[in-house]
Order: sequence, then C-alpha cells, then structure tokens
Amino acid sequence: MTGTGEALLSVRVRIMAVMFVLSFIMYLLRTNLSAAIPNIGDEFSLSSQQIGWIIGSFNFSYGLFQIPSGIFGDKLGPRRALAICAVTWGVLTFFTGFAPQLFAASATGAILSIFAVRLVMGVAQAPLFPVSAVVIGRWFPPGHWALPNAALNTALTLGQMAVGPVVTYLIVKYGWRESFYILSPTGLAAAALWWWYARDRPREHPSVSAQELAFIESGGIVETEAIPQRSFRSVLQDRNVALLTLAYFCSNYVFYIFSNWLIVFLVKQRGYSLLESGMLSALPFLAGAVLASVGGWVCDVLCRRMGATWGCRIPAIFGLMMVAGFLLGGVYSTHPYLALTLLALCFGFQQFTEGAFWAGAMFAAEGHTGTATGVLNTGGTLPGLLAPLVGYMVDQLGWLTTFASGAIFAIAGAALCLFVRLPANQEHLDGGELVTAASRKAACEGVGP
Repeated sequence: MTGTGEALLSVRVRIMAVMFVLSFIMYLLRTNLSAAIPNIGDEFSLSSQQIGWIIGSFNFSYGLFQIPSGIFGDKLGPRRALAICAVTWGVLTFFTGFAPQLFAASATGAILSIFAVRLVMGVAQAPLFPVSAVVIGRWFPPGHWALPNAALNTALTLGQMAVGPVVTYLIVKYGWRESFYILSPTGLAAAALWWWYARDRPREHPSVSAQELAFIESGGIVETEAIPQRSFRSVLQDRNVALLTLAYFCSNYVFYIFSNWLIVFLVKQRGYSLLESGMLSALPFLAGAVLASVGGWVCDVLCRRMGATWGCRIPAIFGLMMVAGFLLGGVYSTHPYLALTLLALCFGFQQFTEGAFWAGAMFAAEGHTGTATGVLNTGGTLPGLLAPLVGYMVDQLGWLTTFASGAIFAIAGAALCLFVRLPANQEHLDGGELVTAASRKAACEGVGP
C-alpha cells in the first residue's frame, strides 16, 4: 500500500488533472457568450426571448448528441475523441466572434450566424462528460467514482467563474468579438496537453506502476477482448437510470438559470454595471467549485460505508433541499449582498449533488457507462432547451418569479431520488471490463493507496 504523497503523484491523478483542464477550458469557451450577451443584445436590439433562442441553440445540439457522443468516444477511444473535440472548441470560439462580421449589414444574418456556430459548438462539446465517465470507470475502482466526477464539475464551475472577471474585462477592454479571438487558442492548447499525456487504458500508459495498476484493478477489472454487455435498449429502460435522469433534469434547471442568466439578472434586476456583474457573478461559481468536490468526497465515503443506494441518495437529497431554501432566500432578499451570498450558496449546493448523480449513473450502468451517463447528461441538458421559455418568463413574469421557479424543481428532484435503488451485490460490466460483487465489496471497503 502506498502513502498519500505517492498516491497524489499517481498517473490516474495526473490523468484527472488533465481532464480537469479540459473541463475548465470547455466551460470557459462554452459560457463566454453569456458575458457577451448584453453587448450583443444592445448591438442587435434583441429581446430576452431572442437571446434565449441563441442560448438554446447550443443546448439543443449539446443535449441531442449526448448519447451519440458516447458512441463516438467508444469508436475512437477517449484519447482521440477528446483531442478532436478540444481542437474544434478553439476553432468555433474564433468563428463565434468572426461569423457576424460576414453579415454586418443584416442583424438577422448576424444572429443566425451566431446561432449556427453555437449549434455546432454543442455537438463538439457533447462528448466530454460521457467519455470522461468511461475514463473514470477505467482508471478508478468502484467506490472511488464520485470524487473524480465531482472534480470535473469543480473545473467547469471554475471555468464558469472565470467568465465573469476574465471575459467581461476582455469585452470592456477590447470588445466582445475580440474576446472570442483571444480565448480561442486555449482549446488548441488543451487538445495538445490531453493528446500528449492521456491513454485510453491504464495498461497502455508507460508510467503506470504495477502497484498502481493493482489498485486500479482492485475492483476486479479484468482486461478482455470481448465481454457481452447489456443491450442499449435495456439501459434506456432501466428504472434507476430513468429516475436519476429525471432528478438530474430538475437539478440542472437551477444550474442553467445561473449559467445562462445570472450576469443578465445582475445587470437588469439588481442594477450592477457589466463589469461589476462579471466580478460578482464569480461568487456562486466559486462556491460551486468548492462544494462540488466536497459533495463528491462525501458521496464516495458514504458509498463505501453504506452502499451505493444511500451513498448517492443522501448527498443528492440534502443538496437539493438546500438549493430550494437558499434560492428562495436569495431571490426575495432586499439586501443586494445578502441576496448574492444566498444565491452563491444555492449554486454551491446544486454542485454538491453532481458527484452523487454521476456515480449513481455509473453504478446503475452495469456495463454501459458511456450510454448511461449519456442518458443522464441528456436529461441534465434538456433544461437548457428551455432558454427561450425562460426568456419569455422573464419578459412576462419578471426576474424574481423566474428565478424562484427553480425551487419547485429542486424539491421535485429530491423527491425522485428517494425512489432510486442502485445495484449492490451483483456482477456488472464497466466499459467492457468485468467487475464482480466480491471485488466491488473489497474496493468499497477502502482497499487501495
């Protein structure tokens, strides 16, 4: 058994560090548009509903391609698939700023060009999390899945957090189009880093020691050419996958309100300037970055002590109930800084639940990790398609009612989690590799460095 310091230098931790960078860059390039939306809206005289259609274009293709992207990752392998995706993110970020230049004489043409680029960006970013779940399933044994998944959410919230101070500064200093040009090379750099260090499986990496490989395979992983897996249809019909997906939809309704609309909310409802809103909007995402990893750690500990069902249920239910309470408090507070603090805690606890949802889907997958997590993230992405409806709600009902509606979804998600019952004592397959009940028990009892 290795010491803590040795474990921190393990190849699997370094793989996760590179995936952390990928997740950070992906979200920085995904949500930079939210900082530019006030300027784009003013330039082209857009209503909130029209802005919603632009935002929704990404969410539509991102959600639609979650499951196909898992197949894409399986065909190419995680190393090639994610490298190609990251290169594409950088290229499309450049075109987000450049494409409207081609239609400068027509506001409609400029809007459609942004819509089209964001539609393709959704396709390019769809593979990251389903493919990452496969990587985690291959590089970590059962009972150690929630924290790596949560770490990716910490990265994405840090990427979202950087949008406020970094992108709004670039917009104020250079212009909204130029901000996209400056950020586009980060996608190419992330692709190069991933291609250089990543491998599809632990046994393929030259730096993996025999001791680390033994720990990774302590979950009973057996390399094999072909092991029959569950059918695709059986995953879609699985009760636990369906419940987790519905609950995740409810949770991510709140996520997308923050991700897509927080800066606009602070400008329009609270009266902050764009630069002030960019700085203040970082606080909820900082809270999310911290609580995502805390929630993942809690979930892994509970899974090893109580089993997968309660280990995933407890953090998900607790987190979503906190979301409902803090969201209502933050929306209706008259004190601007107290309101922002409560909203920061609301988003933090939404992120607290992430590791539980993704680990739960991996336990429920039984051999189809990529597909099951693709289904999960499809459900998690669907609230993003409601962006035009959210924009309509803002126009008709106002900001306060629109934001407060998230509390209803949070409570519904917590209720759905009560009915999730994850497999505990049966053989299952993960990414084409066999994991037995006995070996899972050994892993869940904390075997490893």
